Amino acid sequence: MEQTNATTQPGWALQSASEAEILRQALSWQLQGRRVAIATVIASWGSAPRPVGSKLAVAADGAFAGSVSGGCVENAVITAALECIADNKPRQLEYAGDAKFPWEVGLPCGGTIRVYVELLCPKFAAALNNRDAGHVTALITNLTTGGHALMTSHTGSGHTASGHTASGDAAILAQLQDIWPESSAAWRTQLLSAEGGDLFIEVHRPALRLQIIGATHLAQSLSAMAALYGYDVTIIDPRAAYLTAERFAAKNLIPHSPAEALATRPPDAATAIIAVSHDPKIDDPGLIAALRSQAFYIGALGSRKAHAARLERLRAAGFDDAALARIHGPVGLNIGAISPPEIAGAILAQITQILRAKE
Repeated sequence: MEQTNATTQPGWALQSASEAEILRQALSWQLQGRRVAIATVIASWGSAPRPVGSKLAVAADGAFAGSVSGGCVENAVITAALECIADNKPRQLEYAGDAKFPWEVGLPCGGTIRVYVELLCPKFAAALNNRDAGHVTALITNLTTGGHALMTSHTGSGHTASGHTASGDAAILAQLQDIWPESSAAWRTQLLSAEGGDLFIEVHRPALRLQIIGATHLAQSLSAMAALYGYDVTIIDPRAAYLTAERFAAKNLIPHSPAEALATRPPDAATAIIAVSHDPKIDDPGLIAALRSQAFYIGALGSRKAHAARLERLRAAGFDDAALARIHGPVGLNIGAISPPEIAGAILAQITQILRAKE
């Protein structure tokens, strides 16, 4: 079994929140009694506008959500999805850019994408439910037979769990028996060429986590914007009066000390931590816990002078320069941000930059 030369999605973070929300929309349509088809980018070459795994959900009445091309071939894919709903048959589509015939259906950017269109089936709901429960799930589709199988990580946060259970099409599971890694940390979204039919393996991972220390005005903007990015947001502040539903829409509001809160819900390699209280008595214990974790991003609000003083306190707590270099401070990309929404945007841009670099 060999991997194709198609562009694939490496790493745990690339199952984007938007794709999960598209599936939620599709499932809600289905619950209303509407038939739904799902189009998924299964391979791309060159300057493709959307990455592998991108989705477009189409209901029988023509309603749609998501995108597989950024707009340039959506009409053709929607038409194919409606045909799939009508005849109950999955299909593969391929679109490429052609400079000679720019008015034809294709990609103006010059890349090529392959799209698989199929009816919405229960396996999508199962994968989404597992994601929401904190488990990694691989949804495997045989592109020749249309069969599905699931591999689901056992326990834990889903980002580092070892071992898995399998269910679904026995022939697909047999195809994967000798090549599928035991650890879910090594699972990858990819297209595999195999005897018995090509396999598209789509890995659904739990949402990235953002833990904000300090229920400040900046935290209000940061938590709201991070939710749009798809982060599971937690706000930690021992000052319970600051953590109100009127100020924050985040579901996880923890009125405890950062050290206690982070011990209860330890940061992992899919967690970003930002200290924004501007009070060392609150920020420093949170940063100490962050530095002892595998968090992929650590940031702290404050001027260069305040950050230098912070680093001296953390050195006194036993951290060396290599450890302290993990803290981004002053936090965020330097875009001249002034207002809380601007600063929040600069912080999320920097988190995204670090995240993609790690991938």
